Amino acid sequence: VQLQASGGGLVQPGGALRLSCAASGRVISLDTMGWYRQAPGKQREWVASITNGGSGAYADSVKGRFTISRDNAKNTVYLQMNSLKFEDTAVYSCTLFRLDVWGQGTQVTVSS
Repeated sequence: VQLQASGGGLVQPGGALRLSCAASGRVISLDTMGWYRQAPGKQREWVASITNGGSGAYADSVKGRFTISRDNAKNTVYLQMNSLKFEDTAVYSCTLFRLDVWGQGTQVTVSS
């Protein structure tokens, strides 16, 4: 199984981005998926997870601003990021927890 993350970029504070994590080699509809991020000089931190039933969980730092979702027909998980802050700058990676598989990451930079 491979995970391909995309959708990162440069955005101003208060802006929005939507990240995508497309899976290949496995149907992920029954899997819990997650997003993590790692900022320069910091440890990787969990951002959000979504169960096979579509229930989302969020880190306190992003709750109310980020929304995780999935489209099983497209074998893809999304992370909608609104009201972005400077401190959201990081490389965002998706993961399939059961198999400990990670995507390559996509850079999100929040800057004015």
